[in-house]
Amino acid sequence: MVALCVLLTLRSCGAFTCPAICRCSADTFQCSRDTQLAPGMNSFTVGSYRRLTHLSLKQVPSHAFKQLINITVIEISQSDRITLIQRRAFLSLHSLAEISVQNINSLRIIEKGAFTDLPKLEYLSISNTGLLHFPDFSTISSFAPNLILEMADNMRINFIPANSFQGMTEEYVDMNLVRNGFKEIKSHAFNGTKLNTLILRDNKYLSYIQEDAFEGATGPSSMDVSSTSLSSLPPRGLRQVRFLKASSTFALKRLPPLDSLPELLEAELTYPSHCCAFHTWRRKQRESALKNFTKICDLSQTEIEPTADDANLLNEINFQYPDLEFDCLNNPFVKCTPKPDAFNPCEDLLGFPFLRFLTWLITVLAVMGNLAVLVILLISHHKLTISRFLMCNLAFADLCMGVYLMLIAFRDYLSRQEYYNHATDWQTGPGCGIAGFLTVFASELSVYTLTVISLERWHTITNAMHVNKRLRMHHVTAMMGAGWGFSLLVALLPLVGVSSYSKVSICLPMDIDTLGSQVYVVAVLLVNVVAFCVVCYCYICIYLSVHNPEYSTHHGDTKIAKRMAVLIFTDFICMAPISFFAISAALRMPLITVSHSKILLILFYPINSLCNPFLYTIFTRAFRKDVCLLLSRCGCCRANADMCRSQTMASHLTFTQKTSNRKPHSLSFYAYHIKKGCFLNKGTT
Repeated sequence: MVALCVLLTLRSCGAFTCPAICRCSADTFQCSRDTQLAPGMNSFTVGSYRRLTHLSLKQVPSHAFKQLINITVIEISQSDRITLIQRRAFLSLHSLAEISVQNINSLRIIEKGAFTDLPKLEYLSISNTGLLHFPDFSTISSFAPNLILEMADNMRINFIPANSFQGMTEEYVDMNLVRNGFKEIKSHAFNGTKLNTLILRDNKYLSYIQEDAFEGATGPSSMDVSSTSLSSLPPRGLRQVRFLKASSTFALKRLPPLDSLPELLEAELTYPSHCCAFHTWRRKQRESALKNFTKICDLSQTEIEPTADDANLLNEINFQYPDLEFDCLNNPFVKCTPKPDAFNPCEDLLGFPFLRFLTWLITVLAVMGNLAVLVILLISHHKLTISRFLMCNLAFADLCMGVYLMLIAFRDYLSRQEYYNHATDWQTGPGCGIAGFLTVFASELSVYTLTVISLERWHTITNAMHVNKRLRMHHVTAMMGAGWGFSLLVALLPLVGVSSYSKVSICLPMDIDTLGSQVYVVAVLLVNVVAFCVVCYCYICIYLSVHNPEYSTHHGDTKIAKRMAVLIFTDFICMAPISFFAISAALRMPLITVSHSKILLILFYPINSLCNPFLYTIFTRAFRKDVCLLLSRCGCCRANADMCRSQTMASHLTFTQKTSNRKPHSLSFYAYHIKKGCFLNKGTT
């Protein structure tokens, strides 16, 4: 019995209670001037606030609230049955200042003209409903100096149609349209309104605002599109925006033309690169007014009093640009966050003209050189020896590096002078991921292949008299298979979260924010340093092996030493500066900026890819012979090809006569070929 009493009490608390000034029945209710002034009703004691909760009706009928006196606030809420608010439900309420319709998930339709003749309306809220279409506000006709419209959590409304707010008021309005189901804002949606503040925050499905959405509107002066899916802002209608907020709007990777935001003073954006646009654009915009500004700055720095003409110039500038921050061009005219950081400075992808020239030069030489090596070695009729196999791997790795440089150069060309509008799309898109994968894979495979080449030649020289200890093709194939696996693994790790290629514009894994990323970067750099040491050790051992008075001359030793010096020098200038500065940066002790590191990386990072095809293949006699023979098959250079064949036969006969009394595969055999330069192209003859 006690439980039943408690249940009945709770139900009575949640049931609808008809207000004293209204007439209610099972199917409808009416709160009008007539019911308010009915006999026995003291209209001055009923209060100015009307709250109707838990309405059991399916509709709010026409004239439900009509010509009420001294009623300033009406709230309808907490109902699970209302599906419709009929036209003229709120009619001629000349004292009404606030309407709130909220927490009615069953509400589907608000008919046109439901809010009519509300001259003092200051606040209208429609929140947490099941509305299917955007409501009509064209007959409100408010004269309040500043109307606030709030619509929130109406997830079934898909778009804001044209002329949605026309006739609502002729004064300024603040619109707070948050957490709705909007996907699109149609053309002329805000026509006929004076917008002060427009907040579209947290409309996570909003992806498009049509270009003419603000056509016929004044304002807004403040706009918030944070946490939406917008990929662009309309190029028209934003000329009066002074405060723009677009934080956590990750799809907004391009800004509208900056000329469409001439009054902007403060911006809170998602990506630091966008602030670079405002950092430079507003300065250029007012450059004409500041032609003589440098003179005043110089005077202020030297503590010399400005002349009367200088003072007049300053006054003229202040008059024409009252919002100008007078700080000798050291401060941007737009306060913008987040500010560009050390990894993403305000500059083009390749920030210096000479760097662009060098990038294109290195790209062309690296791609053409390595492509030529691959073509000649693969289509040659010679047997695929160990050296040819290794050279093909090296050329392919260096070709990938050339392709990486080509991607960087093309992206720089396409985004020149406005990289800020391309930075986010490039660095977070697949292009930068592909470029980063290519460069890390190419770098590691190239270093690994150079190490294998050095080890193979050192092993062959030191074991020249032990035929059974020489490397076979299947040994080298297994070694290169391991190298490909290692290079692919190192290149794939930043794509799965260990460091990142999107940290900097040149798509290198410079992200060391986590311990795993820091360990990854340092480990890769140390592996490259160890590989360089191994290469140096192998070439020193090779030189000591062939430096034998019985088989070599002073001239031959000098020639070998020079070639070794070139190889080691190119490896050193490629690895040493990059490893030194990169390891210091990975240990959070950077010695140079990202801008300067671009110069270092473009000048030194691809040196091996540029030099390897020439030092190891193209400059060798065997490669030139292969080219002549290939051209002769195409009908060119037949005379040169015949000469190459005759020289090869003569050299072979001479060598056979000299070595007829020696054991095959002796150290003298390898020393002879090394002195002829064949240690650079062994197996390609």
